[in-house]
Amino acid sequence: MNKTEAIQTYLLALADDELILGHRDAEWTGHAPLIEEDIAFSNIAQDEIGHAQAWLRIYESLGGKDPDTMGFLRDAAEFTCCHLVQMPKGDWAYTIVRQFFFDAAEKIRLGYLKHSEFDPIRELAAKIYPEEQYHLLHTRGNVERLGDATEESHRRMQRAVDEAFGQALGLFEKIPGEEMLVDENIAPDSKALQTEWLQFVSPVLKRSGLKSPVHETNGTVESDVTPVYGGRQKKHTVHLENLVSDMQKVYRMIPGAKW
Repeated sequence: MNKTEAIQTYLLALADDELILGHRDAEWTGHAPLIEEDIAFSNIAQDEIGHAQAWLRIYESLGGKDPDTMGFLRDAAEFTCCHLVQMPKGDWAYTIVRQFFFDAAEKIRLGYLKHSEFDPIRELAAKIYPEEQYHLLHTRGNVERLGDATEESHRRMQRAVDEAFGQALGLFEKIPGEEMLVDENIAPDSKALQTEWLQFVSPVLKRSGLKSPVHETNGTVESDVTPVYGGRQKKHTVHLENLVSDMQKVYRMIPGAKW
């Protein structure tokens, strides 16, 4: 794998996470528990899908296929998204916890990518960083409010944390070719991102009255949870296959149509 291929692989992982999560978030449009959340998650979904398109534009500029082809004509087995984003939307607690975990990871990753030695990545990261900060502000607030609001909300939020934590660690599964990009200061090391993420999310969970599986041993921040890996290696759940089928259905009905 040469440097260009490594960058393309990295861009696809970022884009696939955003695209699939955006579609999961869009499933709440018209169904969220409050009209304010209905509007907020519709906007977040639109942002995530827009970010995916932007990463894919850079991918295309490096000799890859265009965003529509990559989004609507790839089979599910060719996606490289982590398992966290492909899981069904679940109840509202799971959606909030998943989005918080994802937003925290995005804030940390983009904070590094804003200083990438690859100009297109650096410029796009700086552009979308403020939007991800808004997402994080919104979802962190929800976690803090729902974590100990009532006995029922606490129970559901803790269940969501227990379910989503290992899946969220999959965000930091090493992307093929990553070492080359780290050496050239194009992208950050996934292990370092995970450590910062653990340090960030644990205090938020504790302030919310939720149990955190994060602890420090001999100065090293660790988690007791086993990471759910496989997404970066194109090993997916049946949930992704179902989502991609639904997402691509209209586009594939009339090949070559102009929208």
